[in-house]
Amino acid sequence: MTYVITSPCIDVKDGACQDVCPVDCIYEGGRMMYIHPDECINCGLCLSVCPVEAIFEDDATPAAEQPFKAANADFFGPAVTGWGAPGGAAPEFVTTLDHPLVAAAPRPSA
Repeated sequence: MTYVITSPCIDVKDGACQDVCPVDCIYEGGRMMYIHPDECINCGLCLSVCPVEAIFEDDATPAAEQPFKAANADFFGPAVTGWGAPGGAAPEFVTTLDHPLVAAAPRPSA
């Protein structure tokens, strides 16, 4: 089991989840954060600090948020960043890119 970041994170990117992650498996994209499913150790610390309740256990992800399970994994693949398994979030693993699901999400009105 792993954790998944979902739509409430889009255009928020608070970063509290990244601050508490003991294995640095949360990476910053252009409009939201993404959890690397192979690096997550399932500790749940990110879930406990998310201010917008965007993080779920993969098997408890609400039906409407299910596409974000693939979006989190695909973010690291060749179609988005091509990072593979970077081994931990670091300054060189911050990008303006997003999974197409996130890139297509409506932007908040000003």
